[in-house]
Amino acid sequence: MKKNEQKKNIEPAKAISRRNFLKTIWGVLGAIAAFEYLTAGFELLFGNRKNKVSETDRFITAGNVDEFKPNSVVPFRNGKFYLVRFSDGGFVAMSSKCVHLGCAVQWNETENEFICPCHSSVFKKNGDVVSPPAARALDLLPVIIENGTVKVNAEKPLRRKSFSESQKVYAES
Repeated sequence: MKKNEQKKNIEPAKAISRRNFLKTIWGVLGAIAAFEYLTAGFELLFGNRKNKVSETDRFITAGNVDEFKPNSVVPFRNGKFYLVRFSDGGFVAMSSKCVHLGCAVQWNETENEFICPCHSSVFKKNGDVVSPPAARALDLLPVIIENGTVKVNAEKPLRRKSFSESQKVYAES
């Protein structure tokens, strides 16, 4: 009889219903998702404030004005741009990325033009399109000249339809 008494004193384990199990799982997953969204939101709103970089720190130093001959094109592979100095002394920096599909354009000195090796777009020395499929001029990069030093901001390409004389930057005399 002792065995029968022991069986009667043991309570059966409570079974978790399927519905309660799923509610618990969805609650845990929802809490994790909410935490991730809040973390990402705070990072977006407050994360970059510590590492503010001044606008002039983003410029790549290309060299002294005297290092660039008039009527020359100098490639900067690390900055992914070309620095053009026109015969009148004005500077323009252009992205080496073709505006059609992003291939790297190459300077052809004998033809005095940029050529895209992927789809054969051709651009003038000033970046204007000569031969499609590219639909607009090469992107312009901001240039500043401080104390005789040419600096280019390769992080901020500017879209343009075509070249204009106002895009040239001159050294102060």
